[in-house]
Amino acid sequence: MQVNETLNEGLKRGYAITVTAAELAAKVDEKLIEAQPEVEMKGFRKGKVPMALLKKQFGQKVTGEAMQESIDGAMSEHFEKTGDRPAMQPDVKMTNEDWKEGDDVEVTMSYEALPEIPELDFSKVKLERLVVKADDADVDESLANLAESAQDFKDRKKGSKAKDGDQVVMNFVGKVDGEAFEGGSAEDYPLVLGSNSFIPGFEEQLVGVKDGEEKAVTVNFPDDYQAANLAGKEATFDCTIKGVKEPFAAEINDEMATKFGAEDLAALKVQISERLEAEYVGAARAVMKRGLLDELDKLTDFELPPSLVEAEAGQIAHQLWHEDNPEVEGHDHPEVETTEEHTKLAERRVRLGLLLAELGQKAKVEVTDAEMTQAIMGQARQYPGQERQFFEFVQQNQQMQQQMRAPIFEDKVVGHIFDQSDVTDKVVTKADLQKAVEALEEE
Repeated sequence: MQVNETLNEGLKRGYAITVTAAELAAKVDEKLIEAQPEVEMKGFRKGKVPMALLKKQFGQKVTGEAMQESIDGAMSEHFEKTGDRPAMQPDVKMTNEDWKEGDDVEVTMSYEALPEIPELDFSKVKLERLVVKADDADVDESLANLAESAQDFKDRKKGSKAKDGDQVVMNFVGKVDGEAFEGGSAEDYPLVLGSNSFIPGFEEQLVGVKDGEEKAVTVNFPDDYQAANLAGKEATFDCTIKGVKEPFAAEINDEMATKFGAEDLAALKVQISERLEAEYVGAARAVMKRGLLDELDKLTDFELPPSLVEAEAGQIAHQLWHEDNPEVEGHDHPEVETTEEHTKLAERRVRLGLLLAELGQKAKVEVTDAEMTQAIMGQARQYPGQERQFFEFVQQNQQMQQQMRAPIFEDKVVGHIFDQSDVTDKVVTKADLQKAVEALEEE
């Protein structure tokens, strides 16, 4: 087997691989001899089929397998010998397409090698960690928000019209084509206007109703409604209003605290303070991470695989195009051209991605099964009632798993670098931290 270099420019590599006819024939014989003891054929005892007959019967299939194994073996040996790591799947082509038995197999292989990543002394990296303490004002603000979310309702003055946010208590009967349908009726049903808990268009028609009023509400069920017999159909709901109530915030006391799982108000305040400070720590870490990535971008300069930069720039351009054209949900649109700005951002992302991957590998950073399970469960909560199906989908989808594993891996590598860097704490206000976070979102 011969491997000759044909291209070596920057990170681009090209090789001509030749598997001689004799090597291929020997590989075919080896595979047939290995299989012979298990082969059964009419007229012969198991394992006694002549080699010539085996070649005639299975030679073409085995030759294809032997050819592929020989090429794969040559590639593996090449990468082990050179230490090259291809940035993307190597492009492998057979050059003598008119190959026939007895000919050498000639193949070309081309790829872009990953660059050598320089060593960095992270003790010289200076970072600033913003520190915010939850004060009484922050806790009181959160308590007020909780009281608002734990709101109750009280009767409005007799004859008052229902407003958005009010609770309307009613009896209703839903009909399609004049006939009441199953599940379309209820008595003393409390509906908060503006909660979007009913069919689109239903709640808006109840704004302005009064206690004792009868109101016919006409809506169309969505085309994708879960009940197929109702999907896309027009329905009329005959509603009898039995009460109009206005919301009021719960009183901030021990009773409210128990609704949120705390023993009393003092315990709830402690919980809120701890939660707020955890949120501040998370936000401050995000700010410090951006600072670290900016520093690493300044400290590192190495050649980047053009294919990775091109692919990343294309993805960035495509994503930004969809952000500018939110009405286009699919990908049936004109090709999005990349700009110099897209390419510049892509170069930064590829450079930092390669650097963090190298650092993580050297530090033996791994994402544990427990961390993956926690991440999957976190995303599964976004699909109420379908958590199990989402979990199973991820388990069966390697690409999805990789997409979820990548940010966890990156965050662990960043934490590893934090531990080695020169980090200084800086106490700031909540407003200062919020401003720093907003600056991240603008970039």
